[in-house]
Amino acid sequence: MTDLDRRTFLTHAAGGVAAMSLVPDLRAMSRFSLSQPLRVGVVGVGRQGRSIMGELSKIDDVSVVAVCDVDDRRLKSGLRRSSGAQGYASVSELLASGTVDAIAIATPTHTHRAVAIECLKAGVHVYLECPLAHTREDCIAISQAARSATGVIAAGLQGRSNPVYTLARGFFRSDSVRDLISMRAQNRRKTTWVTPSNDPVRKEALNWKLDPSRANGLAGEWGTHQFDVFHWYTGKYPTKVIGTGSVRFYEDGRTVHDTIACTLIFEDGATLGYDATIANSYGGKHEIFLGSNAAIKLGWSHGWLFKEADAPTQGWEVYANRQQFHNDEGITLIAGATKLAEQGKLKDGIGLPHPAVYYALDNWVAAIASKGIPACTIDEAARATIVGIAANEAIVSGKMVDIDLAGL
Repeated sequence: MTDLDRRTFLTHAAGGVAAMSLVPDLRAMSRFSLSQPLRVGVVGVGRQGRSIMGELSKIDDVSVVAVCDVDDRRLKSGLRRSSGAQGYASVSELLASGTVDAIAIATPTHTHRAVAIECLKAGVHVYLECPLAHTREDCIAISQAARSATGVIAAGLQGRSNPVYTLARGFFRSDSVRDLISMRAQNRRKTTWVTPSNDPVRKEALNWKLDPSRANGLAGEWGTHQFDVFHWYTGKYPTKVIGTGSVRFYEDGRTVHDTIACTLIFEDGATLGYDATIANSYGGKHEIFLGSNAAIKLGWSHGWLFKEADAPTQGWEVYANRQQFHNDEGITLIAGATKLAEQGKLKDGIGLPHPAVYYALDNWVAAIASKGIPACTIDEAARATIVGIAANEAIVSGKMVDIDLAGL
């Protein structure tokens, strides 16, 4: 849609209740038909894997029939949360069983390459959690393997399938926001990143995030997901990054920073400021786009638009739900707002009824049913992951790092 078309659309919508541009309608989610029930195996049943199991159980005609983990305790925990699923200690054993049509991979990041490529070669549908891999070389290897895979291959960067984010992207790409001024994001959560165990070998395996040889710190593990939101909205990728980090709170001998900040620089001069910490939770997780007409704030289950005082009125704002943030008033971006407004239930539509991972999995299953392309491809996930890897390198080295996306 051209800029003129977008302006015309918003102008014509101004007479409608809550503006016809407040879509999509959540009732349209999961409206697909599988030719037969989808049998899914979940590989890696730690916290994220168990979350995936729970969300898959909400989708019609989808059954988790197998769980796999090299850690016996986690495998048993996953089996307790399933209904009749079979347990496997290796992905090779699972694939050889012939009992699954699709596999969701939620193993530690540094193990993704081996697990993913084996599943891709087996011809099953694959959902691969993100970040995609631990190194640039692994990202490229997975991306190349995915190109020749016969199944539907989706990556778990969840912003691209999030209904609120899809809605807000329409506003971002219209005159509602207009010229992009700058971007920023944060992720703050009070958590140790430590998984306790009395067994030293098991403890080392479980705490891979605190090993710089197996993980890329907060920028890689968390930042990758948020950086991708900006790539998706702008259609651009940063070319350089500089950052800093330190251990501010957890003085337990760790070398992986518990607090970081970095600046990603785009070719046109735009910047994205990012900070993250596991030592404080104030402000939580969100992304912000500052434009000449408005700002958009995204909080994964919620989204808001903040208009500048000199921005032109487009009509639909009159009907929108509003929230006060200190001295700023935000217009709440509500999926399916038109119908809700007609029913006098705008406030009932604030937020999403499911976590973000549900919509990513739902989108993957819908792509399988339609033989289509999922919201997030492996190539896009590889780009975002490499940006996260570069950001971590800049933070650790204290030097500006060039971001190389060649070959993707």
